[in-house]
Amino acid sequence: MPKPTVGRIVHYVSTATGTPVCRAAIVTETRDQRISVQVFLPDTIFPDRDVAHSETSHEGGTWHWPERTED
Repeated sequence: MPKPTVGRIVHYVSTATGTPVCRAAIVTETRDQRISVQVFLPDTIFPDRDVAHSETSHEGGTWHWPERTED
């Protein structure tokens, strides 16, 4: 797995609506296996710190790399 670096785009799993939804986020800080991000919603942005990685479970409040798609 590539290491996250400042400025990279990741998916942040938001549970603000009750259902987990992937949102775009930019990495603002890295610390060991956790990161800080600015999360982009349709009408606002918000920060989250000390966010854990979860590539498989996609639990709320975690981040993962964007999925690859075939166009």
